[in-house]
Parts: sequence; structure tokens; C-alpha cells
Amino acid sequence: MAARPLLTSGFVCLASAVLSDTAPLSAIDWLNQTPTVTIDMGAPDDAPAVSTGPVSPPITVDQLDAPGRDAVGLLPSSVTGLPDTLWQSSSSERLADLIARQRPELMPAMQALLYTLLLAEANPPRDTGQGDIFLLARIDKLMEMGALEQAAALVARAGPETPALFARWFDISLLMGQEAAACEALTAAPHLAPGYAARIFCTARAGDWSAAALTLDTANALHLLTEEEDALLLRFLDPELFEGEAMFFTPRDLTPLTFRLYEAIGEPQPTTALSRAYANADLRSTAGWKPRLEAAERLARTGALPENRLIGIYSEGKPSASGMIWDRVGALQAFDAALAAGDARAVAETLPKAWSAVQSVHLEVPFARLFGEDLLNLNLTGVVGKLARDIALLSPAYEAAARKGPRDFLAGLALGNPPLKPQTPLYRAISDGFHGARVPIEVSSMLARGQLGEAILHAMTLMQDGANGDLTSLTDALAIFRAVGLEDTARQAALQAAIIDTRG
Repeated sequence: MAARPLLTSGFVCLASAVLSDTAPLSAIDWLNQTPTVTIDMGAPDDAPAVSTGPVSPPITVDQLDAPGRDAVGLLPSSVTGLPDTLWQSSSSERLADLIARQRPELMPAMQALLYTLLLAEANPPRDTGQGDIFLLARIDKLMEMGALEQAAALVARAGPETPALFARWFDISLLMGQEAAACEALTAAPHLAPGYAARIFCTARAGDWSAAALTLDTANALHLLTEEEDALLLRFLDPELFEGEAMFFTPRDLTPLTFRLYEAIGEPQPTTALSRAYANADLRSTAGWKPRLEAAERLARTGALPENRLIGIYSEGKPSASGMIWDRVGALQAFDAALAAGDARAVAETLPKAWSAVQSVHLEVPFARLFGEDLLNLNLTGVVGKLARDIALLSPAYEAAARKGPRDFLAGLALGNPPLKPQTPLYRAISDGFHGARVPIEVSSMLARGQLGEAILHAMTLMQDGANGDLTSLTDALAIFRAVGLEDTARQAALQAAIIDTRG
């Protein structure tokens, strides 16, 4: 091993400056693609009757009064349909706990609802304070789901002006390969730095290698770095000194910074065993097609990657090998070509294999959103026609699919009126949610106290339990969604529970 270079001791004095303005939120394509939900506390005249039971109080329109960071959102009430009073009667810690309980790979209907809640602009919780507990919980959940663009936009809207917010912005920037702005801000405001390793990294990126070396030496003298951080930063600052020398330990407990440092010294780490947020690094054009495919599928399963980007990555080339992912790519490309050509016979031949392919990676709903409505227009018949109808029931065109296909339980459910006494336990649990099931008393109490957001998050937890086999929870969740006016969410969630395997 080469001898360690002698670094001058002492601290680097960095000038402070104001953080730079953020880019317009309209630049984020995701906000124009991901569906959101609306809530209407009064059902329209032509809507099916909603189950009896308590409903939340009438919505009042309030101005956001000195909201603070916990009120920050990207989607105003006019977009979500959710009232400004969504959170204001609940406690920050209770909401943060409910958000943390939501699993990243929820059923897609719950994912769409969760994104809407996480990004909604509304009055803050009643005990909002300096800790930004509620805002940080939302950002952390977005990061857990791999939705880094959305998390970055939320941080930008709030302003990364506290150490906790800056640390998240810095991590997001590193994972997206866009750390220049974060490093510039850190250099201007070093008191926000999440640690000395970050200061050294950004100082070096700015070209001040001697100051970075000086800070590294000082940080080591004060035992402020881990052994791994020290070794990586040494190689980052002086790669020629360690050229050809292998690292003497196995990477473990990677952070976004150490992940980026490994990449910078020419030893990139695979993301498949890391948390989902790291998959974004493999979406960059510098990654190979296979890592891009694996990352795209992983992120699409949580709704973090829009289906249009997913199919675009599937279409980037021609499979040159066989195997699970390449067979999947081939099946989807063949089906996409058949559908684009409007060839009903070719679609009938390729659809079953394509559907089986997406089922194997739990991407049925993104597939349905892409192709469901087009499948309806082909008027396929027989077994394939029934499959096409069922796929379309998982798309936004589910009502049109219900009117074109057989008049069965699924068709009735899509129209909001499933048969009263179906044969299977699952169907009976779903039907009960649409016919007379009452809202659980604890949720009734939440609604009476004006805790609408808390009630919705509780219902989402019940829905996931229901999707995993707890049929009582399934009924309760559907009854709650319908009682507060989330009819579309209730129908889509019920259709997903009935058609696809939603168990975790």
C-alpha cells in the first residue's frame, strides 16, 4: 500500500452566500404525468349511492395562514380536490407515523393517492413547529419510494435552509448525479453541511484541492470521518497516488456520498441490493441497458417512474440474449409493435405473453395504463378478448371497459354497483364495501374531529392489509374511501384487488 500523503492541518474558511433560486416546478415532467385523486364530499346526482355511515364535515375554504414549511406542497387544492384543512386538526408525529407505515410497493391505486397526499399543499398540522416533522416525513417517504424528482421539488419549494432539509437535498442530488448546485450552496453556507466528508467532497469539486486536503487532514485529527470515508476521499483527492491499488475493505452501509465517491474513483457499486432511491443512478445515460431496465422496473413498481418512460427504456434496443429480463423485453416489444400496427391477430398472439411478462414483475397496472384503452378499440374476442377487457379495467378507461365486456362482477364493480351476493369471499368483501358497510368507529371519530388526512392514511393502511388477505380490513377501507368521496380510488383499488395478485 502506498504511504499516506501528509496533509496540512487546519480548518478551511469558506465564505457564506445566499442559496441560489430553484428551477420552475413546471420543468418537472412527472407532475404532468402522474394522476392525482380528487375528493368531493357530496356525490353527484348520477353517482351510485354511497354506503351509509358518518361522513366528514363539509369542506370550508380557508386561506393558508402563515403556514411554515410543513404546509409546503407542489399540488394546490384546485388540482387535488383536497381541502386546505386536510392536516390541520392532526398532530405532526401522528401523521409522520402513518406516512412511515405506508409500504413503498403499495397497490397502484394507493400509490397514486399517497403521492397526492405527500405533495398536497394544505394548512400544516396543529402542532407544527421548528422541527419540520411532517415535511421531513413526506420527503423521506418519497425518497423511500425512489421518487427523487418529486422529493427534490418539495425540498426546493420549502427551501433547503435547515441542516435536515439540506442533508436530504444533498443526498438526492448525489443519487441523481446533479450535485453541482448542492455543492455550490454548501460552499456558500458551510454550516448546513451534513458532515465533513460532504464539505471535503464539495470543496474538491470546486477545484480547491489544497483546501479540501487541509480539511480532510483536520477532520481526521478530530476523528470526524469513518475509515471508509477517509480512504475514499484520499483516492478522490489524489487518484494517481493509489492507481492500481485495490481497496482494502468491502463497501458496507453505503451512503449517497460514499456511493458517489466509489463511482468517482472508478469502482461503481451495484444498486440492486441498495434501497430503491439508488436505482435512479442507473437511469442515467452512462449506465448500460440492462441496469437501466432493472432500475426502471424497480422504480415503476412504486409509481416513481411514469409508464411512458418505462416503455421508452424497454424500447431502447433489441435483446441480444435470452433470459428473464430479455424475454420480457422481447415479449413487450413484439406486443407493442403489433398494437401500433393495429393488427388484431398479431395482438391476440402477443398479448398473453406480454401480460405474463408484466405479471412476473408486478407491473400490470402501468401496462394497463399504457395499453388498456387501445386494446378496447380492437374489439378482440374469445379468451384474449376477456383478457383485454380485464386489462382495460385496470386502466383509467375502466368504465368504458365495463360497458363493452361481459356483464359480470367486475363490470358491475367498475360501474360502482357490484352484485350483492357474489360467490367468492374476496368478491363478497368488496361488495360489502359498496353496499351498506359502515365506517369503523375510530375513523368516524377522526372525521368528526376534522382529521380527514389522518382518516385517509388509516384507510390506506387497512387497504393494504385487505390486499394481503384481511377481508374485513378490505371492506372497511372501501367503505371509508367512499364515505369521504374517494369513489374513483375505491373502484380502482377494488378492481386491482379483484384482478391482480396484490399480496406483498
